[in-house]
Amino acid sequence: MPIQSKGNDLTAIRWGILGPGAIAEKFAEGLSVLPDAELVAIGSRDLNRAKVFADRHGVARTWGTYESLANDPDVDIVYIATAHPFHHPAAMICLDAGKAVLCEKPFTVNARQAAELVECARTRGLFLMEAMWTRYLPLFVELRRLLAEGAIGEPRLLTADFGFAHNGGPSHRLFSPALAGGALLDVGVYVCSLASMVFGSPDRINAMAVLGDTGVDELAAITFGYDGGEMAQLNCSVQVDTPHEATIVGTGGSIHIHSSWWKGERMTLRRAGHAEQVIEAPMVGNGYNYEAAEAMRCLRTGAIESPVTPHAETLALMETLDAIRAQWGLKYPME
Repeated sequence: MPIQSKGNDLTAIRWGILGPGAIAEKFAEGLSVLPDAELVAIGSRDLNRAKVFADRHGVARTWGTYESLANDPDVDIVYIATAHPFHHPAAMICLDAGKAVLCEKPFTVNARQAAELVECARTRGLFLMEAMWTRYLPLFVELRRLLAEGAIGEPRLLTADFGFAHNGGPSHRLFSPALAGGALLDVGVYVCSLASMVFGSPDRINAMAVLGDTGVDELAAITFGYDGGEMAQLNCSVQVDTPHEATIVGTGGSIHIHSSWWKGERMTLRRAGHAEQVIEAPMVGNGYNYEAAEAMRCLRTGAIESPVTPHAETLALMETLDAIRAQWGLKYPME
């Protein structure tokens, strides 16, 4: 059922956060700029950690189990920000309790888990969305508009990278197989999602990776091929810093998204016979508010998925990530 408005005023949508880690801090900050959003509860398997987070953000209610947060009658939607392997069980607990869910990327560890969540949400008529926050930023709304109107002709080639040097050591979650660590699910999901947005699912995949001492991917080069002749060349890393840039080249021009493209506010449009055009699309807030606003829009209309990140695309992206890992022979212990 849609969440009804009262007169001309929007009824505040009440959020719970499950997993009070670093990205949850950013999401809570994003919610704070939305006048029609209210953060009402924090949940964690460590109740003290939930209380510390709640105190920082002025939230009165805390829960020490996933189930307790999921069954809180004052929560409309739960944002899941746990470590990767816990996305699936946490989201399933929330869906089983009748809660809408916004789940951090990677949506799940693999496509099988993703399909189970989507089936549950559809069966119960509940909203479910992957929290690929980049999709909702003003720059990417404008990018999709430019591509749709043929500003660069037919897009043919995408190059994108996202890599950083992490020195946390083998015990850090990024290098832990038990926590589905590695570059692909942490930052590679960004470049693969961008390729999905521009071209859809690849017809061919050629992927190479450097597997580190713990067995997870630390550096990867991925090429997607499409039956229409398009290509995507993608890189991700937790071993070295990369430029963090993205370029889409079409038959009539190109669009270059400048450094830190995944949180971009500026891109350059180049077309033959036209002056180079720099397009600015600044964010309000820290950017995480845009995905939250989309989730709330869907809740108010009764939609169970967003057209910007539909279930079918989330499932296809997880299948792509599975296929990449299969080429590397990389499986996580929980699989």
